[in-house]
Amino acid sequence: MIRTLVGFDTTSRLSNLPLIEYVRTYLGKLGVESTLVFDESGTKANLFATIGPRDRPGLILSGHTDVVPIDGQEWSTEPFTAVEKDGRLYGRGTCDMKSFVAVALALAPEFAKASLKTPIHFAFSYDEEVGCVGVRRLIADLDRRNLRPVACVVGEPTSMKVIRGHKGKLSFRGRVRGFECHSSLAPRGVNSIQYAAEAIAFLTRMGRRFAEEGPFDRDFDIPHTTVHTGIIHGGTALNIVPKDCSFDFEFRHLPGEDPRRLFAEVRRFAESKLEPEMRRISPDTGFSWQEISGFPGLATDSDAEIVQAARAAAGDNAPPGMVAFGCEGGLFEEAGIPTVVCGPGDINQAHKPNEFVALDQIAQCEAFLRRLIERYGVRV
Repeated sequence: MIRTLVGFDTTSRLSNLPLIEYVRTYLGKLGVESTLVFDESGTKANLFATIGPRDRPGLILSGHTDVVPIDGQEWSTEPFTAVEKDGRLYGRGTCDMKSFVAVALALAPEFAKASLKTPIHFAFSYDEEVGCVGVRRLIADLDRRNLRPVACVVGEPTSMKVIRGHKGKLSFRGRVRGFECHSSLAPRGVNSIQYAAEAIAFLTRMGRRFAEEGPFDRDFDIPHTTVHTGIIHGGTALNIVPKDCSFDFEFRHLPGEDPRRLFAEVRRFAESKLEPEMRRISPDTGFSWQEISGFPGLATDSDAEIVQAARAAAGDNAPPGMVAFGCEGGLFEEAGIPTVVCGPGDINQAHKPNEFVALDQIAQCEAFLRRLIERYGVRV
């Protein structure tokens, strides 16, 4: 099943419908109906399916179907062909996160034959990698249908450790409009790149402040909010003072921290310190801002039933962890569904060339799901 799912190129910029149709057909042969929730274009869809009784709340097994691009990466194997070597399975999505989806689907025949007291829901989404886009429509559809699952397991790669929390994210694009002139007359122009650089430097200082002063949550692998600038574009030629520049940045914030308050700091700096200086030369210059994407953090109580059930199923005696990376878990929790994150693979392998999952992690995931379903109630 992993080989099959990896074989579908579901890079976020492409349609995921071939994979979704495969899954719907596969489940249909087991007598399991699927509901598809499409995006506006009709080229992508979430899939929601229920195994077991439909008259009571169930347990969601959640995973995203999209993967990040392979562009510019040097792979030793064909990225969309799962290759087994030295106890590992290589391929795009093996770690993040088609292996969890595949294990759940491979066990579907067992679930379908069992007399489930608690139904099992499969929730497979699109466009998680570009801002947890698709799952929002899936959750909204559950709300419209008045479906209230008891809990959710998101199978992101955690090395099969039970994770009860993750950071939230909010990202923006800053656009700077400057004033062009010949570079020999630079003081008569407004250099959009240099003013963007000042805003980026301010963001860098914010990140240093959080690292030094907090607030801190030591349960996280990175215990403070982080600030990151990942893309900058600007300029046309070295001898022209650039008119336009844009830069993309994000806040990865602790649960409970308001990222919009952090963004307001950057905006105030630009409005109070940079724009007055720019507009003394040209009144049409300045900054504008566009929100790109965001999702809430996850902070499930350590005593929650799903946390204890997942720990027992995973054989995990360590306290449930918290991670810096984000996923769809915070959105499920925001919808009132207690959620944990637990899946095969190491997040350090995600998004890299030669992405892989260890075969023993897949075996652990199989055992975990079987035990979890038993704990939530199976009548044989």
